[in-house]
Amino acid sequence: MPETARYTALVANDLKQANADMSKVLQVDIEAEPAKVQQTAGSPSSSYGLLSKEFLTRHGLHLLGTTSTWFLLDIAFYSQNLFQKDIFSAIGWIPAAKTMNSINEVFTIAKAQTLIALCSTVPGYWFTVALIDRMGRFAIQLVGFTMMTAFMFALAFPYDHWTQPGHHIPFVVMYSLTFFFANFGPNATTFVVPAEIFPARFRSTCHGISAASGKLGAMVGAFGFLYLAQSPDKAKTDAGYQPGIGVKNSLIVLGAVNFLGLLFTFLVPESKGKSLEEMSGEIGDMKEGGEELDHPASYNNRTVR
Repeated sequence: MPETARYTALVANDLKQANADMSKVLQVDIEAEPAKVQQTAGSPSSSYGLLSKEFLTRHGLHLLGTTSTWFLLDIAFYSQNLFQKDIFSAIGWIPAAKTMNSINEVFTIAKAQTLIALCSTVPGYWFTVALIDRMGRFAIQLVGFTMMTAFMFALAFPYDHWTQPGHHIPFVVMYSLTFFFANFGPNATTFVVPAEIFPARFRSTCHGISAASGKLGAMVGAFGFLYLAQSPDKAKTDAGYQPGIGVKNSLIVLGAVNFLGLLFTFLVPESKGKSLEEMSGEIGDMKEGGEELDHPASYNNRTVR
C-alpha cells in the first residue's frame, strides 16, 4: 500500500512519486509540473520543526485548543458514563445496590444505561454526521459544551429537589441530554478537528498529543469522580473511601469543567469547507515560496499541482 500522496508530496517533497502513486490508485495518467516540484521543495512549511518557535507561533494556540478541549471533555464524559448507576441510585431512579442480588443489579443497570444510549448518546452521533458539514465543527462543539454546561448546572444546583420522590424523571431526561450534546458536540468534534488543522508532517503527532490529553482527562474523570462523589458524611461513604464533596458538588465541578471546555473552544479554528492545506497554511507557504498556486477547485484529474 503506497503512502498517501499528500504526505509524499508535502513532507517527503517527492511529487514525482506522489504522481506515480496516485496514477495507480486513480487509474489515470497524472503529470507533474516541474515548476511545482521545485516550488514545493522550497516551501517554508518544510523548514520548521514540531514545537519550534515557528510552530508555536502558527499552531501553538490551535494545539492548546485541541488538547484542552479533549482533556476537559473526557473528564466530564467519562465521569458521567462510569458513574451513571451511582447517580441514578442516588436520585431513586434505580434501587440501591444493597437491595438487589448481583444478577438483578446488573440487569437493572444495563436497562437504564441502554435506555440512555438509545435515546441520547447514539442519536447525538447521528445529528453530528448529518450536520457537521452544514453547521461546522466549531459551532457544533460550542453548542455542545454550552448545553452540557447548562444542563449540568440545572441538575446540580437544585439537586436536593431532584432527590425528592417523583422528581427523578426530569433529572434523567436532562442527564440524558448532556450525553446527546456531548456526542452532538465535543465528543465527535474533538477527534475530527486535530486531523484537519495541522500541517501534513505534524498532523498525526498533533492528533496523538490531543488524543493522549483526552485519555488523561478520562483517567482524571474516572478516578476523581469516584472519590469526589463520596458523601461528606463518613458514615455514608463506600467501604475503603474517604469522605468526598458529595454528588451535588461533584456535578457542579463537572459543570465548571464543561464551561472551561466552552471557553477553550474559541482557540480552535473552523475547518468546514476548507482543504487541509488551507487550514494548515501550507498553500500560503507555497505561494510565498514561488509562483502563486491555482485554487484547488481548478485542478483537473490529470495534473497534481
